Amino acid sequence: MSNFFHNLSVRDRDVLRRVVQVVHMKHYPKDFVTSHEADKIIAVIGPDVAQKMIKVGIDQKIMEK
Repeated sequence: MSNFFHNLSVRDRDVLRRVVQVVHMKHYPKDFVTSHEADKIIAVIGPDVAQKMIKVGIDQKIMEK
């Protein structure tokens, strides 16, 4: 996992995983939508995009859905 991921707070990691699962993995089989698989996608997108996705997730209250 990328170093930036480990520097995020637990809340930010959870928000980022949830955003990836809801948005990027919405057409994946349910068995495949795991935190581990989301983490693989997060590692590829990089820190700049991840920060934007966290902001969108918080602004859209994606954790409450």
